[in-house]
Amino acid sequence: MAMRDTWIADWRPDDEKFWQAKGKFVARRNLIWSIVAEHIAFSVWLIWSIVVTKLPQAGFHYTTAQLFQLVALPGLVGALMRFPYTFAVTTFGGRNWTIFSTSVLFIPTIALAYFVTRPDTPYSIMLAVAALAGLGGGNFASSMTNISFFYPDRIKGWALGLNAAGGNIGVSSVQLLTPVLLGLGIVNLYQGTPGPGGFYVQNAGLMWLLPLAVAVFGAVFFMNNLATARSTFKDQLAIVGRKHTWIMSLLYIGTFGSFIGYSAAFPLLIKTQFPAVTVGIAFLGPLVGSLARPLGGLLADKIGGAIVTLWNFIAMGAATIGVLYFIGAKDFTGFLAMFLVLFVTTGIGNGSTYRMIPSIFREENLQKAAAGEAGRAAVLKTASIESAAALGFIGAIGAVGGYFIPRGFGASIAATGGPQLALEVYLAFYAVCLALTWWFYLRRSPLASSTPSLAGARV
Repeated sequence: MAMRDTWIADWRPDDEKFWQAKGKFVARRNLIWSIVAEHIAFSVWLIWSIVVTKLPQAGFHYTTAQLFQLVALPGLVGALMRFPYTFAVTTFGGRNWTIFSTSVLFIPTIALAYFVTRPDTPYSIMLAVAALAGLGGGNFASSMTNISFFYPDRIKGWALGLNAAGGNIGVSSVQLLTPVLLGLGIVNLYQGTPGPGGFYVQNAGLMWLLPLAVAVFGAVFFMNNLATARSTFKDQLAIVGRKHTWIMSLLYIGTFGSFIGYSAAFPLLIKTQFPAVTVGIAFLGPLVGSLARPLGGLLADKIGGAIVTLWNFIAMGAATIGVLYFIGAKDFTGFLAMFLVLFVTTGIGNGSTYRMIPSIFREENLQKAAAGEAGRAAVLKTASIESAAALGFIGAIGAVGGYFIPRGFGASIAATGGPQLALEVYLAFYAVCLALTWWFYLRRSPLASSTPSLAGARV
């Protein structure tokens, strides 16, 4: 199992001797480079959350609703891209797909750099350019699917939490660095010249070219494919007919959908509701949400995914009520504080819901084995394949929040003059998610009582 092995045929992470001797070192190396690639992908995905706040100064005459649409469209495209990306890992290999999915991100970054310096660009063309950034949203599904195969079940929540957090924090990176680099012409960066607004708006895309090259290099030389993760599309597609796939998809819209949707909308929401405040502060939201994600996975490993998820939705509802109150009072300090709490809860919920998924599919398949349908080893392999596919599929459904939340804010502001109506709709949805979590995973039901990581016992 040399570092340069492209394909690894023997992979047994749940075998403790194998894990301690070889497995954990290979898994850690693949996790590190997976995080690097996913971090940059998230940054590319959310570029437009900052770029739109600069377009009016750069000479683009778009309405507020049009600006929110430019923010929302990458979220929708990213969600749709996650479906094929989910099944790509088991077809082409995790390393191979990471190389490809990272390389294609040169397209949206270069396209952005070209068109944002041309104020005469038709809105339809700018929508297409923004849509290309959605390519970065697909990487999460393939990355999480890939890493789920590398780690044993007992620490899968922690590993997936780290992988996801490393990606999620890319949102914070792009929102922190972009406003700074837009004002810098570092050694005539990439032969750039200031745009109509006096800043280097093209840097929002060009700044990622070198990091993308590094990520591709790392994937080529330091990542591996797992032969044991190969499966047919038909085998993975079985998850579509499972009830829990759709229930968990709804819960993930409530957690990750909220995270990515609020992340995309936060800078423009601040600009429209508190014009005197710099949008540079917006990076704090996705930062605290990203850092909280591993905590959600760790808590779920320790005390149960469903219990953490239930209380988290309660906290999300309370934080949303706080945001509603302070936005109505035009109190930015309170608004920011409550929104940061809301971001923290999205991160914790992301970790806890994602930890529930492997446990659900493992238990369902073990119940089949008990009925004599297949041997335990074969059933566990099936569970691994199905849970990996479910992670990506559910991640794809959850990502639609990246479209609906910014669109909801835009529609609410256009119809009522403020974002309160949208927030009230989101609050009602959290109440639905709370009820679903209790009904299917915490009340006295066969699945909840037989699945420790759901019911609350230690894993």
